[in-house]
Amino acid sequence: MEQVNKVFWILLILLASCKQQETPAPKEEEKSTEKSMAEIKAQLVEKGYQTFDYVDEETKDTILMQQYFMAFLKNGPNREQTKPELDSLQLLHLKHLERMYVEGYADISGPFGDDGDIRGVTIYNVPTLRKADSLANLDPMVKAGRLIIEVHPWWAAKGYPLR
Repeated sequence: MEQVNKVFWILLILLASCKQQETPAPKEEEKSTEKSMAEIKAQLVEKGYQTFDYVDEETKDTILMQQYFMAFLKNGPNREQTKPELDSLQLLHLKHLERMYVEGYADISGPFGDDGDIRGVTIYNVPTLRKADSLANLDPMVKAGRLIIEVHPWWAAKGYPLR
């Protein structure tokens, strides 16, 4: 639990240190959301990501949707580890997730708050299901058989915060 708290505080500090810089207001001709969305979309498509866009009828904003991959971490067949083995696996699991964030592969992850079969989730920001599955299966908890992975494509709008 102490390691979980340590990782939580590290992530909180990292998020707090990522302040947005103020930029001068763009000129009228540079304000085009279409252009910026088009540029973002072109970059994503060039890297192999699946996207689509649409115009919000109410706001007239162009909304760019990107395909992510949601990996569900579920109870695996080998859940009989000793306390020291489990503590070691948990630490390695958290290091794996930290690596996924640092290398830009994962955007968010965490455990569920109940004791159900699905233990947690990680959202991978990678271009293919194969890549997401490969990264998820590098998790030491998965390698030990304590967890298994189930990955699904998931669509979300670019640039919208969690609220």
